[in-house]
Amino acid sequence: MPNLKLHHFEMGVNRCSIGCMLRSDTLQITPEILSLIARIDEFKGAWRALGTLAPERLSALRRVATIESIGSSTRIEGSKLTDRRVERLLSNLAIQSFDTRDEQEVAGYAELMDLVFSSWQDIPFNENHIKQLHQILLHHSEKDAHHRGQYKTNSNSVAAFDESGTQIGIVFETATPFDTPRLMAELASWVNDEREKGHLHPLLIIAIFVVVFLEIHPFQDGNGRLSRVLTTLLLIQAGYAYVPYSSLESVIELNKEAYYLALHQTQGTIRAEAPNWQPWLMFFLRSLAEQVRLLEKKVEREKIVLAALPELSLQIVEFAREHGRVTIGNAIKLTGVSRNTLKQHFRNLVEQGHLNQQGSGRGVWYELK
Repeated sequence: MPNLKLHHFEMGVNRCSIGCMLRSDTLQITPEILSLIARIDEFKGAWRALGTLAPERLSALRRVATIESIGSSTRIEGSKLTDRRVERLLSNLAIQSFDTRDEQEVAGYAELMDLVFSSWQDIPFNENHIKQLHQILLHHSEKDAHHRGQYKTNSNSVAAFDESGTQIGIVFETATPFDTPRLMAELASWVNDEREKGHLHPLLIIAIFVVVFLEIHPFQDGNGRLSRVLTTLLLIQAGYAYVPYSSLESVIELNKEAYYLALHQTQGTIRAEAPNWQPWLMFFLRSLAEQVRLLEKKVEREKIVLAALPELSLQIVEFAREHGRVTIGNAIKLTGVSRNTLKQHFRNLVEQGHLNQQGSGRGVWYELK
């Protein structure tokens, strides 16, 4: 099996030493790791060719994925809100008043994801911006006001919770508050150095960052949620432009026990002489591959549905896609077909969920759903 040299963070017995330095270790790249990376990168390239999906359909995919991501990521940490409740909450974010901690966490996560999706090109990867992202994440969390955007001042071990929210055990111990600033400076520097050198595949850089970030656990609260937002940020910055359209968080939620186990198995060795990166790398890459598979299914379903439409209905949909809206009058000029025939096609497109009807009477018009 090929081996790859990788810098990692020495977090052993002498971890608290100010002289703790980066050193070399061996990361084993197995055939399955290579296969998973190739699979994910193949879809990364294919996504750029998916211009056949209308912007409105892409927008719908992204909205569904965002709701799933927010719901799953907060539930992993103990929230009880369903995706339906998350969706209702997102439609009323402007009220800026949230009764429960679960609602406050959802609101903060939603605002942070929106920022990452809209401004990822303008977010440098450094400690200051990581702190700012943490501050946004906890913006609505009243009990976190005193520590949002600041590294922890008290020790915080990582606990696992069952479906009822009851703690079922400690997953791993984390860095001390004293060590945290130095370790975070080293971690951010390592990520930027590796990205600049280009010797290590971006997915491996992101995977290593996430597992070390969570081992440090730099903030008093919100580390798990922030790690998943940072994963999204790093993936988009690395060119994985499809990420906003399929929820990685929901994949992790469905495999929560395996998630905690992989973290436990790798993070339990990070302080050892020879860290075992494999459990986490395999879980992370398999999760990314599953994210790709689910998005492929959604895209294929979109294509199949559109391909099954009659030619006249397709012309109507394409007109709406190009112009933002379509009327029966537009369709008559476009096709030369009678009003009664077109009315039936419009009725079918609305019933099948392709178009939304707006207005009434002679002023009725249609848009893509």
